[in-house]
Amino acid sequence: MSASLRDKTLSGSFWSLADNLAGSGITFLVGLVLARLLSPEEYGVIGIIMIFIAVFNSIVDSGFSNALIRKNDASDTDYNTVFFFNLLISVVLFFVLYFSANAISAYFEIPILVPVTKVMASIVIINAFAIIQRTILVKNIDFKTQTKVSLAASLVSGVVGIGMALMGYGVWSLVGQQISRQLMNSLLLWVFNRWRPGLTVSGKSFRELFGFGWKLLVSGLIDTIWKQIYQVVIGKCYSAETLGHYTRAEQFNMIFSSNLTAVVHRVSYPALSKIQDEKERLKQAYRKVIKITMLVTFPCMLGLAAVAEPMVRVLIGDQWLPCVPYLQIICFSGMLYPLHALNLNMLQVKGRSDVYLILEIVKKTIAVGPILLGIFINIYWMLIGSVFTGFIAYYLNGHFSGREIDYPCREQVRDIMPSFLISLTMALAVFALSFIQISPFVVFPLQLILGFGMMIGMCEMLKLSEYQELKKIVIGFIKKSEK
Repeated sequence: MSASLRDKTLSGSFWSLADNLAGSGITFLVGLVLARLLSPEEYGVIGIIMIFIAVFNSIVDSGFSNALIRKNDASDTDYNTVFFFNLLISVVLFFVLYFSANAISAYFEIPILVPVTKVMASIVIINAFAIIQRTILVKNIDFKTQTKVSLAASLVSGVVGIGMALMGYGVWSLVGQQISRQLMNSLLLWVFNRWRPGLTVSGKSFRELFGFGWKLLVSGLIDTIWKQIYQVVIGKCYSAETLGHYTRAEQFNMIFSSNLTAVVHRVSYPALSKIQDEKERLKQAYRKVIKITMLVTFPCMLGLAAVAEPMVRVLIGDQWLPCVPYLQIICFSGMLYPLHALNLNMLQVKGRSDVYLILEIVKKTIAVGPILLGIFINIYWMLIGSVFTGFIAYYLNGHFSGREIDYPCREQVRDIMPSFLISLTMALAVFALSFIQISPFVVFPLQLILGFGMMIGMCEMLKLSEYQELKKIVIGFIKKSEK
């Protein structure tokens, strides 16, 4: 990378991580408080509604965001066209969800879903107003602004959620938290970002962007629906309480897995898009990103699985212990998410949205197996099956993206294997501490200290290149912040 692009990418990575820590981190901490005030059943109700919100948000975006980010000469007409399309589709989908409330409630046999669904449907429209504002900031690798927005939105929504829970509003406190967060997020993006829509729209612009974006839309829909199917199966075949425990396990998993994936995707996609026509340079930049990303991901996810039980006891209480085995299994799937994102990013960077779509269809066909295990056997076999299909999915993603820049799967695995083996060694040692018969309030901090110390010690001893690079980046940021 050129010095300016490298500096911008590193700065973007720092602020993107800060954005996720500010947003998801505060939301997670608020969730710990709410978990002690609310029941798993109430979390299960919100989990069901978020299935539909996630799918409808994917439709509203329609792949246009990635198309705009990839297009280096995007014009105001392009942004205007997409903005009004997003808004129109969001209004249509709002009414679809609003008038489907009774059917959704009847299917899951939960009466409270009727009013909750009607109110939560507004999130679809609220989010539509933020899509272009966020896209422009991502395209410019400006995550500092997004960090400010996330911090403010998370704090306000946290106060709303906890306040309502303390006043006895139950599930409505979660509704209030969700809506206030999205509303504050959209409003503040408009305040901090100078872009405003104009009336110039173009059918040609729509066709050009949609020509690339529609495949990503279908791919995104398939992926989003498949992720939500697990919750549909659990909500229908088991109980709202079981779904609540699964949702809580996913929220712990998202602390690292989804947040790291989001950071990697948001920063690497626009940065790599700028050098999409320089094959060797693109490969070297991509290789470095993968090695550094997995050095962070592996210890976080394997470590999370190792400390799961004492962590749950300490943070949210024994009533949530049934979520521990779910979390431990999910962590092994979650550690692959950033790899999926990076390899799929490369297909988008190279303009291969056609291969992207085919891959999603093939992978989701394979993933039918775990769903059937969940329906006919139990939830544990479903989650274990998803781990195996995750490895198959990684191989497919890596094979086809690797062909684009001559970086095949076997080279990727060779590059990340040292990080995996070091992290696995650390996780096994940390997990062994959980068998000590003392208070989880003592075991949990001991596990964290041991895990962190072992990772730093082994990386220093082996002098991993990716560790040295990461250390240099961190030290650089610290020195920069001290000035």
